[in-house]
Amino acid sequence: MQGHRVQSSKVVEEESGQGQTSEQTQPQAVYGYCVLRAALEGSDVGMRRDFVKVEMTRRPGGVAGTEEEIALFGVFDDHGGGEVGQRLASTLFENILREGGLWSDPAGATRDAYLLTDRALLARGVHGGATAVTAMLMHAGARLIVANIGDARAALCKDGLAVQLSVDHSPSCPVERANVEMRGGVVTTFPGDLARVDGQLAVSRAFGDAGLKEHLSAKPDVSDLLVDMSCEFLVLGSNGLWAAFPSNQVAMDLIKGIPDPLTAATHLAHQARECGSGDEISCIVIRFREL
Repeated sequence: MQGHRVQSSKVVEEESGQGQTSEQTQPQAVYGYCVLRAALEGSDVGMRRDFVKVEMTRRPGGVAGTEEEIALFGVFDDHGGGEVGQRLASTLFENILREGGLWSDPAGATRDAYLLTDRALLARGVHGGATAVTAMLMHAGARLIVANIGDARAALCKDGLAVQLSVDHSPSCPVERANVEMRGGVVTTFPGDLARVDGQLAVSRAFGDAGLKEHLSAKPDVSDLLVDMSCEFLVLGSNGLWAAFPSNQVAMDLIKGIPDPLTAATHLAHQARECGSGDEISCIVIRFREL
């Protein structure tokens, strides 16, 4: 469903959707997502677009209704006014599924697919860049692979507690700063501003960004874990979502009592907006068990 509302100088468009994984997934996971698009007068928010992608498919050559079915979820957060996020939404999952080692080493296959996708984007000469976070449910929903680059984040609610499954790739992190400098880049921090690569980008890993690529990485951090009864729900979100809350736990507490994932995703996104986030806000909530 889609809609929009007008608030003074800010136009907000909302996109949302919901669904469920295959009946083979036990217990069956249900999901919902919400994207709040915003254009603020006098700002560059319109140059930063979010894209959400959800795909229910199966291992190439696999049989429907078996453990070979796969559910993929992604949030892609554009920057620089380009088309990278949109291209990621149409190509990254395809590249993951094509990796030969997907079933034997899904974490490695995901890592390789991220790097392959970045090389393809650069070869096409696309403008701008994007951060990303993806999640993949395999083996009838019993195995979860989460990957990210940049500040798009994934957090799991496990027995009521928030567990971050992704890594925020900020130039202010000593390890990330060292990697940037090893590539010949410079991390600068001006008063009142975030640390930036070459005085420009506030993340140290991203897709695209051809002008900065020699100083950036597109290698993702990947988490590989089993989904058990302690796992309640997973939240994937762009930086516009997470930056609005003082902690992941605050975000989890806002929605852990909401059984419907679409309602939860919509509520969390609007709470982020009310907390002052002027960026685009994307949120996917995947619930693994009923309340």
